[in-house]
Amino acid sequence: MYVELNHVIHEGMVTLPNLPGPELGLHLTREASRAVYSQGTEFEIGRVSLVANTGTYLDSPYHRYPDGHDLTGFPLDRLVDLPAVLVRVDAGRFGVDAAMLAAYDVAGKAVLLHTGDDARFGTPQYVEDAHFLTRDGAEHLIGAGAVLVGIDAANIDDMTDGTRPAHTLLLGAGMPIVEHLTGLEQLPPTGATFTATPPRIAGLATFPVRAFAKVPSGEA
Repeated sequence: MYVELNHVIHEGMVTLPNLPGPELGLHLTREASRAVYSQGTEFEIGRVSLVANTGTYLDSPYHRYPDGHDLTGFPLDRLVDLPAVLVRVDAGRFGVDAAMLAAYDVAGKAVLLHTGDDARFGTPQYVEDAHFLTRDGAEHLIGAGAVLVGIDAANIDDMTDGTRPAHTLLLGAGMPIVEHLTGLEQLPPTGATFTATPPRIAGLATFPVRAFAKVPSGEA
């Protein structure tokens, strides 16, 4: 069974309050195309304008570091069919730290932090009291051999900390980050595999992904 874990991108959606929403339009309408093709044949070509941090997106090292690799630098085996471990964050606990993560076997796994903040996505409350990964939590995941980190919250970092330690450490270690996930409550603690692949766009650091999990029957 496959489970969708990304927000659907639509006209004017709000990902973060300070970012403009996407604009969807048409480059070629069906009506205009009828003058180009044979009678009875028509096509539509769409056009979209958006900031790279829209919806559910993946960060590459270039997002943080000018000498880090961009979206083209991740081989598929870093983003596709990764064994996943789900970390369910207790209500009222905002910082996911090393002590909380110590009980999980994360080596070679995509670590998905299920906070429940996605229920507030698209509202002003989404960025209020948002969950995040702490500095020592990021250090732990790197040392323990995690290969990707995802979260269903507004930022992997505490947005009041301008040093952005989780981004700095994880991307410095070459680890992809997926932010603004949704639907993680559908996953089992272990046993699922996780995929999140952006287009291979040279020179771009971040882009929306189709994030999903494959869940063995009877384990969701």
